[in-house]
Amino acid sequence: MTFSERMKEMLDQGVAASKEFAVKAGAKAQDLGERGVLMLEIKQLESQAQKLLSRLGNEAYRAFTERDQSGIDREAPEIKPILAEIASVRDAIEKKDADLKSRKANT
Repeated sequence: MTFSERMKEMLDQGVAASKEFAVKAGAKAQDLGERGVLMLEIKQLESQAQKLLSRLGNEAYRAFTERDQSGIDREAPEIKPILAEIASVRDAIEKKDADLKSRKANT
């Protein structure tokens, strides 16, 4: 094998390695981006849950003070939809959290 043939072979190997590295780096960057999006979505859902819990507490407070009730029922028309929303948000958080953990385990 001549010197120029060796140099060409080395360059070809270098180019192939660079392409492979670029593909792997791109996939890793995409994965990190997707995980970042999931983390942001989880934070937004947690914030939404906090607001819903605040609404629930506000309704409980109003029931005791403004409506002079001695208790509240989960089936009350003021309470039931809030509890349903909280459950929905909780499920969404759990699903996204599981997806995030799955992505972290695969890296």
